[in-house]
Amino acid sequence: MPAQSKVILEKILGTLGFPATVEEHKLGDDLILDVKTEESGRLIGRQGQTLSDLQYIVNRIQFQQDQSAPKVMVDVGGYRSQAQEALVKKAQAAAEKVRRWGDAVELEPLSAFDRRIVHQALKNDPDIETQSVEVEGTEKKVLILRPKSH
Repeated sequence: MPAQSKVILEKILGTLGFPATVEEHKLGDDLILDVKTEESGRLIGRQGQTLSDLQYIVNRIQFQQDQSAPKVMVDVGGYRSQAQEALVKKAQAAAEKVRRWGDAVELEPLSAFDRRIVHQALKNDPDIETQSVEVEGTEKKVLILRPKSH
């Protein structure tokens, strides 16, 4: 039986006591679950951490039920999509610096989800290559943009 990520998320939110509705949208191969609630701030959490945790749980439950299910992104009131747009703009500005000066540019430590967004945003850029590099002594990774060697 295929996993129903929308149903999974609605059950979790109901159990946690969040009155909310969930809308499902497709984005390429991925699925976006957009939560509409009066308590969006509590659901997003500090720097989106609660939202990330919720997304992780939904994806883990779904994967246990159906290993071929698409990845799910959980958003609340457009928070993630706005953050993604800002991140893509920042990555494009960094890529422009790499193009202009020919030096590598390092972005601040990013979550795996955010690093994936940057990799995807720049993957077709003929002049730029991206690489995730672990920050010594931590579990965090930064993204380095550098000129592509042709």
